[in-house]
Amino acid sequence: MDTDVFRQTAHSPSYFELSRKLGEGARELVDFCIPCNPYFPSPEMFSFLSRNLESVLKFYPSDSGAIAAKLSSVLGLNPATVAMSNGSTELITWIDHLWVHESIAIPIPTFGRWTDQFLETGKRVDMFLLPESDGFELDLDAYVHFIRSRGSRVAVLCNPNNPDGGYLPRREVVRFLDELSDLDLVIVDESFIDFVEVERNPSVAAEAAIRSNVVVLKSLGKNFGLHGVRFGYMVANPGLARKMASSLPKWNLNSLAEAVVFMFKEHADEYAESLVKLSMDRYRMGIELGRIPELDVFSSQANFILVKLPGDVTGAEMRDYLLLKHQVFVRECSNKLGLSGQYLRLVVRPEADVERLVSGMRAFSQARWDVDRPTLVS
Repeated sequence: MDTDVFRQTAHSPSYFELSRKLGEGARELVDFCIPCNPYFPSPEMFSFLSRNLESVLKFYPSDSGAIAAKLSSVLGLNPATVAMSNGSTELITWIDHLWVHESIAIPIPTFGRWTDQFLETGKRVDMFLLPESDGFELDLDAYVHFIRSRGSRVAVLCNPNNPDGGYLPRREVVRFLDELSDLDLVIVDESFIDFVEVERNPSVAAEAAIRSNVVVLKSLGKNFGLHGVRFGYMVANPGLARKMASSLPKWNLNSLAEAVVFMFKEHADEYAESLVKLSMDRYRMGIELGRIPELDVFSSQANFILVKLPGDVTGAEMRDYLLLKHQVFVRECSNKLGLSGQYLRLVVRPEADVERLVSGMRAFSQARWDVDRPTLVS
C-alpha cells in the first residue's frame, strides 16, 4: 500500500479513503485512530436505523431549532441556551467569525482546528506549551498569567484535552472562568467530557448558561460513536446561543442526526452502560501498554491514550508497520503542534483489539532487534 495518503493532509485520512487504499484488507482493519465509543449505538439502534434508512435518506429533516429543542429536553437543558451544529468544527469556524477579532490563547498540543482555524483567518494565536516533563498537565495559574501577559482576548480550554486526555476538576475550570470574566470570550471544549470517570457531573455547561462570556462545546459524534452523522452543540447564555443559532444554516443537520437525537432518550441507560464499559477498557488498555518497556504511557480521562515511543523509533514507522502487517490503524502525532513523531494517540478499544495492537507493537520491536542485534562470530 502507498503510505503517501498519510502525508496529504494535516489530519488522518478518513476511514473510507484508507479502505479504498487497502482494498480487501480493509475488512480486517482495527481502528485505533478515530476516537469513538465502540459500545454505542447498540445493535438494536443500528437495526432500527437500517429499517428506516429509506425514509431517513428520502425526506427533509426538521430545522435545527426543532432538533435542538428535542436534544435539550432529553439532556435537561434550557433550549434557549443550546445551538446545534454540523459537528464541533462548524462551531469553531463560526466562533472565529462571530467573536474572535484579534487574538486567541490555546494550550498545545490540542485539536488542530483550535490553532488552524484562527491562523487561517489571520488572527494571532497565542500558544501555551504543555510540557511533557509534567505529563502535559495544564497549570491553570501559569496559563492565566500567560493570557494576561500576551493580552489575549479569547481563551480556550479543552477538558479533557486532545491528544493526551488530561483532565481538570470542575472546580478548577470554574475558577478559570472566574479569573477571566473580563475577556471577550472563554471557550471550554468538552468534546470528551462524557468519558470522565474520576468525577461526577464534570461539565461546566450549567455555568456557561448563566455567564456573559462563556461557551461550552460538545461533540455527539465522539460520544455516540457516530462521526459520520456530524452533530454537536454549544451551550451558552441565551444571547450568545441565539446569535450562534441564527448564524448557522437553518437546515445544517441531516435526517440521520434527527433520528438519533429523537431515539436517544429510550436508549439513555445503554449509553450510560457503554461509558462504564469504556472506562474499564481504558484501565485495562493502560496496563497492557505499560507492560511494553520502551513505551511511556500518559494518564487519560478521554477515550484515547497518548504514548511516547523510544527515541530511535518514529510514529510513522510504527504506524506503517502496524497497518501493513497487522491491519491496525493508529494515529501518529508528528503534525500536532507541541508534539513530535515519537508520539501515538491510541483510541480505547475492547480487550481483543488491544491484544492485537500490543502483539503488533511487540512484533515491531522484535523485528528491529533481529535486524540490529550483533552476530557472534566464532
